[in-house]
Amino acid sequence: MKIVSRPNDTLTYYSKLFDVPLILLEQANQGFDAEVLPRGQTVQIPGYALFFESSPRHTLKTIAIERNILIDQLLVTNQLVSPDELSHYDQIIIPEPVNDFIITDCDHYTSAKLERDIQKLMAVYPFMRSQSAGSTVMGKTIPELGIGTGETHVHLNGSFHANEWITTAVIMRFLNEYLLALTNQLPIRGMNLHAYFLQTHLSVVPMVNLDGVDLVIEGVEAAGAYQTEVLTLNNQSNDFANWKANITGVDLNNQYPACWDTEAKRKPDSPQPRDYPGSHPLTEPEALAMQALTAKRDFKRVTALHTQGKEIYWGFADLEPSDAKAIAREYCRVSGYRPVQNLDSYAGFKDWFIQEFRRPGYTVELGAGVNPLSFEQFESIYQEALGIMLANLYVS
Repeated sequence: MKIVSRPNDTLTYYSKLFDVPLILLEQANQGFDAEVLPRGQTVQIPGYALFFESSPRHTLKTIAIERNILIDQLLVTNQLVSPDELSHYDQIIIPEPVNDFIITDCDHYTSAKLERDIQKLMAVYPFMRSQSAGSTVMGKTIPELGIGTGETHVHLNGSFHANEWITTAVIMRFLNEYLLALTNQLPIRGMNLHAYFLQTHLSVVPMVNLDGVDLVIEGVEAAGAYQTEVLTLNNQSNDFANWKANITGVDLNNQYPACWDTEAKRKPDSPQPRDYPGSHPLTEPEALAMQALTAKRDFKRVTALHTQGKEIYWGFADLEPSDAKAIAREYCRVSGYRPVQNLDSYAGFKDWFIQEFRRPGYTVELGAGVNPLSFEQFESIYQEALGIMLANLYVS
């Protein structure tokens, strides 16, 4: 919610008035001094939404009593009306704390839903940062979201594979729950999220393969200028449920220079709905975007969500650091998943991260069944993944 500052108002005052941690206000209003706020400055208050109603009542105090809110909250949000003599024509602005999920429609989670939900979250939680990590083949922006002020930078991503779009829904539900807990100063599973916000900066790319996800969910029309090509690769079928690749038929999680030659020798040698690693490593803009993002940051750890199998892969060519195993055990403890150190599979994002930076990297296979997993599993998958995503904030 946005308000306009009055004389002598400060961020510290707003923190107390709206019961919002000062650090969240400072993050939402970077560049403002907490104790010096220019008059007439637009200020964002995290965790609140504004509602408008016509009021035949007589005073703001009457409304405050009826709505059980502080009169000072009404005064700061209704500076253009006379507080002691309201007109029937006045539009009264009611500030209300958001205490429930904003993201409620997680089924068939397309790139359009992702964009919509990011906008919703940013409106209520402006201390979350949103920027572009790059673009897809079709020119869609790959969003990166950031939460936290800590010096420990960790990364989480989903939907490298098109028919694993449920991973994006899981991530976005988690972000919503995390943000909700921060502004309402509530724990998740008994844990103080404010402490994690201060110690960890979480980077999130909720959907890497936007073009492919839309193709799986919406069909050939989502392919735009690539309709002929994807139909040819898919044997003229408009059922793209088995499509893992990006829109040009390249498997983005087989695109990294980490034993890529080994993988290429046993995988298809031309574009396919799945498994084709490309003609060379890092030919696709989505893979390049993730490489560039990771190279630019100082991630202590990366975690990539995939489906399915309820397993956590944590090693690569014995290059993983000594603490990788302990972190994998914690991921497994909080999820019930099985740890797997080595797998006869190469050229993945976490493989490259371990090889390049010698830091812990994880591929987490959510749920069980056949991709794309039935959305009926969403709640159980989310609860399993929630422990992992929280652990990603607190493990050292």
